[in-house]
This record gives sequence, structure tokens and C-alpha cells, in this order.
Amino acid sequence: MRQVPISLEFFPPKTPEGAQKLRVVRQSLYALKPEFCSVTFGAGGSTQEGTLDTVREIMAEGMVAAPHLSCIGQTHESIRQRLAAYKAAGVRRIVALRGDLPSGYGLGGQFRYASDLVAFIRAETGRTFQIEVAAYPEMHPQARSPRADLDAFAAKVAAGADSAITQYFFNADAYFRFRDELRQRALAVPVVPGIMPIVNSSQLMHFSDTCGAEIPRWMRLRLQAFGDDKASIRAFGTDVVAALCERLIAGGAPALHFYTLNQATPVLALCQHALA
Repeated sequence: MRQVPISLEFFPPKTPEGAQKLRVVRQSLYALKPEFCSVTFGAGGSTQEGTLDTVREIMAEGMVAAPHLSCIGQTHESIRQRLAAYKAAGVRRIVALRGDLPSGYGLGGQFRYASDLVAFIRAETGRTFQIEVAAYPEMHPQARSPRADLDAFAAKVAAGADSAITQYFFNADAYFRFRDELRQRALAVPVVPGIMPIVNSSQLMHFSDTCGAEIPRWMRLRLQAFGDDKASIRAFGTDVVAALCERLIAGGAPALHFYTLNQATPVLALCQHALA
């Protein structure tokens, strides 16, 4: 396999059965030798205890774990407590995010932007944590303009971010353009492409509409034409996303970050095709 660093993202399971299933999935994916495994954190911190539990399990399995930490609706004290819990657990890497606005969410909390959270983490803990932040090659859906989106990313770097993981995308040119624009601004942090396997077309379209990730028209039409043919959707998805990974690697992407959806088979298939 090509020596391309990878990382994996999981979400905290909600049931004992889900937790056991995820343990099996992780063991299968550890064969890929990930640099770290990130664990998501629900809107408003709705799964924060599950995040820490999952992080502890991953670390006990001998892997580096990086909890997500979102700041919307949080106070300085609540984040301070969370940082202390992560530090006590041996965590040394954090994915710092603003977080999605929960339904019906109004103004509240003491953080407005991810850059505020990054600055707070640095002020509270110095260089204890390596901080990953989010990047949006196709622009954050709530950004006022592409320039404003780049300004927001620059603010996260200025606040102390070490590197970034992108929202998933299917247009490699968007990633390369974003990287070039960062270089023009002398923003030298590594930006790792986020890779989404295609396993369910309706789920993918819903995710994409929500987060602003563009599905090219030709891809959308092909996926719709497959209907409920899951095998054809997965085969098509593996071909398309593996080709995307190959182009990103050839273009100098520093690593790949896989959104696993707590499933092993799609990610293993992608790596077999793209990294062989």
C-alpha cells in the first residue's frame, strides 16, 4: 500500500449493541494503521459523555484518539472542564469546531466562532493539545462569501490551529483551489481532505444538502438511476471516491481523513482501490 497517512472518524454509539458493533469495526480498520481516530461531539454537546467513553476505549486499544469539541452553547467553564477531562484521560489531540446550531437554537454560550474556541484552548492549556480545525473547500454554507470564509479559516490559524480537516467533497479542483488560496495568504498549516464513502444515496444527498457539499450533477443522476440497488450504488461509489483519493494523493494532499459512518467495509474497499 502507498505510504499515505490516514485518519478515521467515528461517532459515539447510543446503545450497548452499537458500542459492541463499533469495537468490531474499529478492529477491522486498525489494519490501516491510522495516525489517529477522531470521535464526534453532538450539537450543543449532546453526546459529550459518549465521546469521552469512546475516546477512552480507542486509547485503551492502543490508538491515538482525538475528540471533537464544539463550542456553540458552551461556557468558558464547561469547556474548561471538558479540557481537564481530556487531559486527565491522556488526550493530546483535539478537533476544535464551532458546531452545528441545534434546532431552535438562539443566542447563548460564550463562544461565537471556532477561532474563539481555539484561542481559549491555547490560553488555558498552552501546547498540551494538537488542534485540528475544519476547512471548507466549497465554502461553509453559512459564510457570507468565499473571502469571508477564508478570513474565518485564517482566524483559526492565527488563534493557534495546527492543521485542518476538510468537509467532504467530490470535486478535487475545489480542494486544490482552496489550498492555493491558503498559500497565497501564507497559511502553511496542513489541510487534509475529508473523504466520505458512498454507501446510501438518499442519506448522502441529505447530508450534502445540509452541510453544503456539492454532489456533481452527473453523480447525482447516476445515483438516482440506481434506485434501491445497493450493490450498484456501493460499487459506483467505491470507483468514484477511490479515483478522487488517487487524484488528491497525486496532487500532494498530505493525508486522507475518512468519515467511516461507523462502518468498516466501505473504507477498507476505498483504501484497497486507492492506496494499493
